[in-house]
Amino acid sequence: MSVEFIGFIGTRDFSETRPATGPVVDVNYIETVARAHDAAGFDRALVAFHSTSPESILIAGHAASVTERLGLMIAHRPGFTAPTLAARQFATLDQLTGGRVAVHIITGGDDAELRQDGDFLTKDERYARTDEYLDILRKIWTSDAPFDHQGANYRFERGFSAVKSVRGPHIPIYFGGASDAAIAVAGKHADIYALWGETHAQVRELTGRVRASAAKHGRQLRFSLSLRPILAETEEKAWARADAILEQARAVQDKTGYKRTNEPANSGSQRLLAAAAQGPRLDKRLWTGIAALTGAKGNSTALVGTPEQVADALLDYYDLGVTTFLIRGFDPLEDAIDYGRELIPLTRKLVAERVQASANAAE
Repeated sequence: MSVEFIGFIGTRDFSETRPATGPVVDVNYIETVARAHDAAGFDRALVAFHSTSPESILIAGHAASVTERLGLMIAHRPGFTAPTLAARQFATLDQLTGGRVAVHIITGGDDAELRQDGDFLTKDERYARTDEYLDILRKIWTSDAPFDHQGANYRFERGFSAVKSVRGPHIPIYFGGASDAAIAVAGKHADIYALWGETHAQVRELTGRVRASAAKHGRQLRFSLSLRPILAETEEKAWARADAILEQARAVQDKTGYKRTNEPANSGSQRLLAAAAQGPRLDKRLWTGIAALTGAKGNSTALVGTPEQVADALLDYYDLGVTTFLIRGFDPLEDAIDYGRELIPLTRKLVAERVQASANAAE
């Protein structure tokens, strides 16, 4: 199977090493970083969601308007938009962009953040709502006739969407969440299940659980892994750059007064911290320094080395069943451009060679 690369479109230039400055919605930055991803050969770019952030569908629509082929992976939290309306919003944007839309379902594991949007359900209740939400979303996208629905969270009569996705059967559904409740819903609904950058052993364990969940529904799915590649012309320089990134992140924390929480609420962060507890350098070249510093606040583990070394490390994950890599740098725009020069084409080449070798062996 071929490999897919997903980048990241923020609404302004910031990262763990760069304090946020300027307008919250920096139109010039959005356009510049979107075009950079398009030119660098990314298949898609993630537009993130947070309870206090700019609205992801609107940001994605603008990014699509200034690019030619770049797909969008739009983070979306079930529960705040009626699923009948959300289905039409995504399908409409998919038509306007010529089939470039995918949705990334993030139910949310942090109670405090959810309450900023007025959501006071428990975690298990949220995932039960997500299950019902995705049932409706799929049916709205695929139904040829209006239908009624009465469930625990949603009720409507003659729900229908005249607009459908460009490519059948429906818009791709990416899904994040590593708790037991999340995996049960992922197995039923996800087309692509998204992990953060874990160790080889953790990836084997988690993908095994997700596959088992999907098998209960007679389904198979694909896997995505999120990482922060740190590249340089030599391995020594790459690790020196990683050390510098860690020091810059510490300086930003000191400047902003950020305090790491002892125990993150979401299971994904807990898993990354479990990896970080094993040490800063794991497997071939997985680096946990930023995860340890920030409490694994988001996608925060890296692969460190030359483009050839990091491509080789990505291939190890490919051999574990990962076919999508979500990669973004600590210098978001500059790194996206850099990934397009060598890392992305090198990895595609290695994967193509691996696929051809498997085909030859089968013959």
